[in-house]
Amino acid sequence: MALSLRPQSVGRYRDVARLLVKYGRSDLVRQAELDDLAVTEDAVEPAVPPKAEELAADLEKLGPTYIKMGQLLSTRADLIPPAYAKALSRLQDAVEPFGFDEVERIVSAQLGFRIAKGFASFESTPLASASLGQVHRARMRDGREVVVKVQRPGIRECIAADMEGLAELAEFADNHFEAGRRYGFSELLRQFRRSLGGELDYRREAANLVTLGRILRPYDRLLVPEPIADYTTSSVLTMQYVEGRKVTDLGPLAKLELDGTVLAEQLFQAYLDQILVEGFFHADPHPGNVLLTPDGMLALIDVGMVARVPKMMRQLLVKLLLALSDGNGKGVADAAMDMGRPLEWFDAEGFCAGAAELVEQSQGLCLDQIDAGGVVMELMRISGDNGLRLPPELSMLGKALLNLDQVAHTLDPGFNPIEAIEAHTNEVMQGQMQTSPGSVFSALLEARDFVEHLPGRVNKVMDTVADGNFALKVDAFDEAS
Repeated sequence: MALSLRPQSVGRYRDVARLLVKYGRSDLVRQAELDDLAVTEDAVEPAVPPKAEELAADLEKLGPTYIKMGQLLSTRADLIPPAYAKALSRLQDAVEPFGFDEVERIVSAQLGFRIAKGFASFESTPLASASLGQVHRARMRDGREVVVKVQRPGIRECIAADMEGLAELAEFADNHFEAGRRYGFSELLRQFRRSLGGELDYRREAANLVTLGRILRPYDRLLVPEPIADYTTSSVLTMQYVEGRKVTDLGPLAKLELDGTVLAEQLFQAYLDQILVEGFFHADPHPGNVLLTPDGMLALIDVGMVARVPKMMRQLLVKLLLALSDGNGKGVADAAMDMGRPLEWFDAEGFCAGAAELVEQSQGLCLDQIDAGGVVMELMRISGDNGLRLPPELSMLGKALLNLDQVAHTLDPGFNPIEAIEAHTNEVMQGQMQTSPGSVFSALLEARDFVEHLPGRVNKVMDTVADGNFALKVDAFDEAS
């Protein structure tokens, strides 16, 4: 059952084997017959399990691919324990900057002109340096203040080589290990490859900025930087400079001067619009990516990582979120089962019991303990434990809501995300019914379980849709089978 070693991937096998030994899975290393690769002075399974923070540090040492992989794993509560998910969510994607001579070479080659000719000024010291690229402040010839993101030289080749080795390991694990059959590592890696591919093509990030800007247009307190199309390629992204401070860096006095309630409500509503209406959302709204501008607006930056939600999944998410806001554990479980794929050993009774207990516990929390993202992440864990494989988009939604909860509570300590979800999900349903009543009503009426499990909710929504020309009330479905 040994893994067929490819010479060009030996270094990647060694890295993974040593990690497995350190974190208590030397049994997997032996089964794959990678013992020799894992042998080092410190590659002995420790008597005391290493702390979760050590895994984050170890992944940082292994380089960009593993840093990004760790960030993805932080969204997968069904795969790793909560302490590790929390530690990985704080992975620092900050590395030493590369030289300005390389910046000049890449920018000139990509844009077709020298920096001195295309920009009035261009700061040689980067504002930030990450594993995929670094950002420099600059000024256009017409006076516009911009930032220029330049991709790290050789990063695509490095990630491609890492991916090749990881794909072989994932396929081997899926075919030979119970953990692989349970969690589907090849599928996880495909999701990771798609996500990282989007981040490596700065033209996609520019398109994401345009799309997100359109979605946020109705919100007068939210903004995203505008990309400069003529100064953007697959490896160079030029966009509007937005001055601001991280929301979590604000002091007590600055918070008192904020209109925090309005900002929190607009931010949460805008995300629900992205997820439930547009099927396109900024998947990484951690506090460092949300800035407060001097004029009191919130700016969303770094939109390389986005997620897309198919229409059918959006309808199921509406069901799940409404059931969650109503404290309906059975409705949450049913929506999740409709959304997920049961494995051969799926324990439906165990899953439904776990989901019901989760929802019941969330209803008993105090206002400052309510955590919508945490509930979704815990639902992912319960599903994994009971053999239900939920779509990866749901884990990204949970992580996004988790970060939004933190930002919203910073802006307004009294903000209630569950109430916000309830109110805005009702509005989403009403808007859909008014704009396309035929298709939406058809979907709702065909979804008997939706009406049976949430009759009060459907009545409330449909009652409020009436505008004088259009009204429908559903009292119940109680047909004989």
